[in-house]
Amino acid sequence: MYIRYVVFRNSFIYGVIVMNKKKRSKILIIEDDETVSRLMAEFLGKLGYDVTAFGDAPEALDHVKTKGLPHIVLIDLGLPSMHGFELASKLKAMADVPIIFVTSANDTETIVKGLKQYAEDFIVKPFELRELEARVDVVLRSMPSLDYASEPVIRVDDLLNIDFAHNRVVLNGKSIGLTPTESILLHVLLRNAGRVVENRMLIARVWPAEEVFEDTLRVHMHRLRRKLEADSHHPHYIRTERGVGYMFTIRPPELFGEETI
Repeated sequence: MYIRYVVFRNSFIYGVIVMNKKKRSKILIIEDDETVSRLMAEFLGKLGYDVTAFGDAPEALDHVKTKGLPHIVLIDLGLPSMHGFELASKLKAMADVPIIFVTSANDTETIVKGLKQYAEDFIVKPFELRELEARVDVVLRSMPSLDYASEPVIRVDDLLNIDFAHNRVVLNGKSIGLTPTESILLHVLLRNAGRVVENRMLIARVWPAEEVFEDTLRVHMHRLRRKLEADSHHPHYIRTERGVGYMFTIRPPELFGEETI
């Protein structure tokens, strides 16, 4: 089963949609009950979200590997091919994508395990759609700004293209998914290409409402470099100024509007 709902500004899909910044977010649903899946997808589509839904884990994982990561994932625990915890573990191994479990399992042990090890939230079936809206909204509010998602595809050089709208890069012909955090880091660096962005400024831009230390920034930069660089120990695109910050070394010819921070 594969369902896709893409809602554009001023489009008429299941009603008149009014878009705003947060509602550009991409949501991935993995739910084997087609009725529940369609209900959630249509409801979230009406709110202006870009929703993709699958009935089982393998198709969803293939989608993420080729199309990049969404901003949030809704997962049923009782999937045909694997438990929802296993799917969540696989997704978290790729990136720090936020997850909400949507399930009929309501025992305390399952909920506590899910929240401690895998997910940001739990929704127990049956639920009201207003609850779904509220929980998705709360999780997305905790994530960094999504302004980068409106940028066009940027050709950096003959090997690297960056597709912010789909949270991915294409490196030497291979599509590689980015987490929302990695996309924002890359966006800030690229808009300041050719000059060093201080660590404190990167932290302020990516995690404006959280207390984050430089160790966390270094971990995310390491993961980003592993996706961009042929040799992350001898980087070509992102250079470290030790104790100061990071610099994207190449300024693409068609770079979008420059900023100074």
